[in-house]
Amino acid sequence: MDINLSKSQYSQMYKEASKGTKWWITIPKAFVFGGLICMLGESLLNMYSGFGLSEKNAGMATSISLIFLSALFTALGYYDRIAKHAGAGTLVPITGFANSVVAPAMEFKTEGFVLGLGAKIFIICGPVILYGILASVVYGIVYFFFLK
Repeated sequence: MDINLSKSQYSQMYKEASKGTKWWITIPKAFVFGGLICMLGESLLNMYSGFGLSEKNAGMATSISLIFLSALFTALGYYDRIAKHAGAGTLVPITGFANSVVAPAMEFKTEGFVLGLGAKIFIICGPVILYGILASVVYGIVYFFFLK
């Protein structure tokens, strides 16, 4: 299939595809939604501390709870609806990472547990994990040989 477009046709298509956002609306919405997610995290932290967990264990339980809730909301289809309105506010907290792990897996779940869910679960966040580990190894080597 050959598509021949003139410069003016291409310019028109480009303008339609790259319409700007209303940043004066999207930035405050992202701030509010991100703040609400962080407020939920603080509430969970206080709740777990009130149950008698140490500060370290309460923090760990809070992270686990936020990751679980994010994965659950992604699997049920609610996270995308929230993200449509919240924008970057859902990406910054730990919930965004959990969403990036679960979303591709849910997209390919019809292909089965091994070839679909298992193979695609780390498709987006895999490079983040890989380069995070690689950076920590390089940092460890630099620290060992030059800063120790």
